[in-house]
Amino acid sequence: MGGDACRGHHDGSAWRPRNQRGGNRKTPIDPLDVSRADLYRDDVWHAPFRHLRAHAPVHHVASSDYGPYWSVSNYRGIVEVESLPDLYSSEAGGITLADFDRDRDVRMPMFIARDRPIHTSQRRTVAPAFTPSEMTRMAPDIRRRTAEILDGLDWNTPFDWVDRVAIELTTQMLAILFDFPWEDRRKLTLWSDWAGDIELVKNEETRKQRLAHMFDCGAYFQTLWNAKIDRPPTPDLISMMIHSDAMAHMEHHEFIGNLILLIVGGNDTTRNSMSALAYGLDAFPDARAMLEADPALIPNAVSEILRWQTPLAHMRRTATQDTELQGQSIKAGDKLALWYLSANRDESVFGDDADAIRVDRPNARRHLAFGHGIHRCVGARLAEMQLAILLEEMAKRRMRINVVGAPTRVAACFVHGYRSLPVEISRY
Repeated sequence: MGGDACRGHHDGSAWRPRNQRGGNRKTPIDPLDVSRADLYRDDVWHAPFRHLRAHAPVHHVASSDYGPYWSVSNYRGIVEVESLPDLYSSEAGGITLADFDRDRDVRMPMFIARDRPIHTSQRRTVAPAFTPSEMTRMAPDIRRRTAEILDGLDWNTPFDWVDRVAIELTTQMLAILFDFPWEDRRKLTLWSDWAGDIELVKNEETRKQRLAHMFDCGAYFQTLWNAKIDRPPTPDLISMMIHSDAMAHMEHHEFIGNLILLIVGGNDTTRNSMSALAYGLDAFPDARAMLEADPALIPNAVSEILRWQTPLAHMRRTATQDTELQGQSIKAGDKLALWYLSANRDESVFGDDADAIRVDRPNARRHLAFGHGIHRCVGARLAEMQLAILLEEMAKRRMRINVVGAPTRVAACFVHGYRSLPVEISRY
């Protein structure tokens, strides 16, 4: 599903406004329709977003593969929308640009795509899995598993960082969070890839395949759920759901929906940030040298890598009534794409070097990679800790990641990530 991209950080210079989507296609397209998968597959999204931030931070796209929508591309606009969850609903149209089709889709509610009060009560159910005390409890095990994976890598020999490190670390973490059978943990990766790829809904056959995988996921987890009913509470997400008023009696499709949310949230975000850590530090050797010289910069570097990558490019909101946003008239029912990817490169917040990785960037923690407001990522602390431990364990081994070929990127406007990344590791 991905395609080769240019090495190094991309300045977006390859982007040009165009009138055609392809050589044989005659339908004119909006060159500022930033939902097009090729922009992310080829890593050429920078320039159209730069144009939007400068000239049309709230821009209406009249026609796209996902229908009409508003692009909100600057930091201030996204914070405003996220701060008004009753006016800009997560539930009315879902959280991605892909619309629900009543004739073909099965509704699978999830708490990130619910409004208050249901969102509040369901989020509160899983939040105890991500408290500071839980982070302290889990840290030694995360460190041990990270060390094992790094010690199993061959030096000066090419391998795929995404598969060997990023996927394996995040899939192991998910298996622990769900108390999921260890030998089947790669099923979590499979389900996450199918769930997070909204491009699949454009094709009837892949739409059906995607749905089949979601039902497989639900059936597997139903067995795990049934085995924990009437058992004492344990510190895993399924047990927490069973022992809560808000989620103990979920209808089956809502059960699947919330599982998919937690799987995609835990897998795609951390996995693609771990891949960005490898790719980005190689692309910015001065930043890498600074980090290698001073491991005390690791916490800030984690925030900076999350900002620079932004593993979920957008979230969608739907206006519940007529309103105005930065001078544009938004009508009830209008779809808005909040491009976190673009807000995290907003020059007015992060400066003219926002496209670069600066491990000492003073305001890196202001990034919106985890969202903002009531829907901010519930597992943000865990994601940060996993990334920090990976960098710390690499520093202990004086391990440097050298990218040896072009990454294959996810060709989609929702999950912003990597399918593969060929690297070698060396000592510094």
